[in-house]
Amino acid sequence: MNRIQQIKIIALTAIAPIVWGSTYIVTTEALPPDSPLIASTIRALPAGVLLVLISRACPTGLWWRRMAVLGFLNIGLFFYCLFFAATYLPGGMASMVMSIQPLIVMIMSRYLLNADFKSQQLAASGLGILGIGLLVLNSSAELNIEGVLIAILGALSMGLGVVLTKRWGRPTGMTMLGFTGWQLLFGGIMLLPVSIWLEGVPTQLMPINYFGYGYLSLIGAILGYFLWFRGIEKLPPVTVSFLGFLSSVSACFLGYLILGQTLTWAQLLGALVILFSIVLAASRSSPQANHLLQLQTTKRN
Repeated sequence: MNRIQQIKIIALTAIAPIVWGSTYIVTTEALPPDSPLIASTIRALPAGVLLVLISRACPTGLWWRRMAVLGFLNIGLFFYCLFFAATYLPGGMASMVMSIQPLIVMIMSRYLLNADFKSQQLAASGLGILGIGLLVLNSSAELNIEGVLIAILGALSMGLGVVLTKRWGRPTGMTMLGFTGWQLLFGGIMLLPVSIWLEGVPTQLMPINYFGYGYLSLIGAILGYFLWFRGIEKLPPVTVSFLGFLSSVSACFLGYLILGQTLTWAQLLGALVILFSIVLAASRSSPQANHLLQLQTTKRN
């Protein structure tokens, strides 16, 4: 894979977190209030069922367990931590804490993928955390230990999910649609009893609610996770983890454009710092290094 191809793949993968940045607007403007776990379940489960039926491929042998683990880490546990961290940590501090994910991916990649990381990537991670801070924090944000721990658990869950997705690869003969679908299906099944227990089944839904659920499932889940897992397969996991910063950038700018929220110079500076950190991290990951990592992953499987 040459540099131009890598840039194209990075651009396509970046669509996923940009789309996920619209989740806040859809949740607040098009969904029933106080039901984030139900929204997460509806986002994942129908999309998973649809993709599994389309792909007509089932895991075999060891892959049943692997799919369950990936669905738990990438979808089920991560969604749970994401929404509850946002509840406990006001002012965008959840995004700030979860921005440690690239550091987690670097450390896990070192031990699970034998992938080295350099000072340039560490610097990029620091810049990314700074950019998220400028983008989402405000003077009213308060520290909540329980929320911080939940946010860290969410970052660990997604970080380990990214690295294991890279390490295990994809089952032979299964398309990316099927690979995405089974993870969404397992994650949705795991979320279903928890969401019903904590929030109950939504009643008296309006047409706008159906539109919101449909958007989260078709665009946020199917399109977003298809591009995300495709990017993990083709790019170094550290590069992919940095692209996750774009979710906060997207949410900030969409809030300004659609909801009329304020956009300060500090936020603009934060967005620029985040973009620079992504470029800095991606420039460290050469196509040759990623090709070697893919060969090592293939040999393990």
